[in-house]
Amino acid sequence: MKRVFSNSDIVNIKIGIPDGHKHIRTIIETSNGDKLVFQEATIANLVRAYTIIKTHPQIRTLELEQKKLSDKKAGYADYQLIETDGDEGTIRKELAEI
Repeated sequence: MKRVFSNSDIVNIKIGIPDGHKHIRTIIETSNGDKLVFQEATIANLVRAYTIIKTHPQIRTLELEQKKLSDKKAGYADYQLIETDGDEGTIRKELAEI
């Protein structure tokens, strides 16, 4: 399912560190009552990609893809969202068609 969210679709966003946890959690509540819950790593990857696109003089698209890492730093999740070599034209086309 594909859905585009605008500000008018979002009722509220709650973000913080839950009691007993170490990492930030984000809850986005939509106008139809859905609650989208994101772990810190997911939001961090989104922010990283957003920042690159907004500040880099040439990069205009990025694709992050799930990878299971066998060799990782202690405390990091097994699954990470890693930048791909995705074709800029293909990514732009998909973004425009949504």
